[in-house]
Amino acid sequence: MNIALVTDSTADLPPEVVERYRIQVVPNIIIIDGKSFEEGPGITRREFYKRMPTFQTYPTTSTASVGTYQNIYEGLLQQGAEQVLSIHVSGRLSGIFNAASTAAEAFGERVKVVDSGQITLGMGFQVLSAAEAIARGADLETALKIIDGVQRRVLVIAMLDTLEYVALSGRVSWARARIGNLLRIKPFIKVKDGDVMRWGDVRTRRKGIERLKEMVRDLGDLERFAVLHSNAKTDAQRILQELDIKIPTTPLVVNVTTVIGLHVSPNGLGFAAVTI
Repeated sequence: MNIALVTDSTADLPPEVVERYRIQVVPNIIIIDGKSFEEGPGITRREFYKRMPTFQTYPTTSTASVGTYQNIYEGLLQQGAEQVLSIHVSGRLSGIFNAASTAAEAFGERVKVVDSGQITLGMGFQVLSAAEAIARGADLETALKIIDGVQRRVLVIAMLDTLEYVALSGRVSWARARIGNLLRIKPFIKVKDGDVMRWGDVRTRRKGIERLKEMVRDLGDLERFAVLHSNAKTDAQRILQELDIKIPTTPLVVNVTTVIGLHVSPNGLGFAAVTI
């Protein structure tokens, strides 16, 4: 069965993976000082994080429209896809899932939209696992079971350089309430089942990096792993090197997408992991 895969740019999948499996990635929109940019072609991640502290107004984000998703689904079906599997960022954190779901209504059972309950490679690993299964000849039902299995075993944990940006975003109520007390520490957040939870804090970046490595080691055997960062590539690469992880897949180092980084802050560090 010919199944086409769709996701959005918050999946943080490497370009070579997108190309290999012909995944349709829908860019989200970031609005900076009144100007709209598509993630990727409009502004690079490195440029965005470098400029972030200098923006005159706090940037905002926007999802691709329902019409955009309808056009993508229709185009893939016209090109020969029998079904479309569309996997997106947690509906609790973004309107992307709702836009895709509304668009899918016009196509009945030919388009299936999945809420990943995750962000960045917490979602991307679900997409990748589905892509690999489809490439092996899996049908839609099997692909959905694989996605569910990964979703239950994946988690994302990050250390923010500051809580300022996540508080400004207005997406996390506890961050707004505690901003005055937490500006001088390095808070941790955990994303699981669509929720962003506070996961402790440390006083220094060095201690935070050590804590991240301890968390990874405590997970035991892993199926997939990625170090995530927001323009902190040197630290991210060092973490991966020092962990010296042995897994059946290639570990990744990813500079997270601007739409996520907007809420995280520059110099953030974290990881996405799928346990066995």
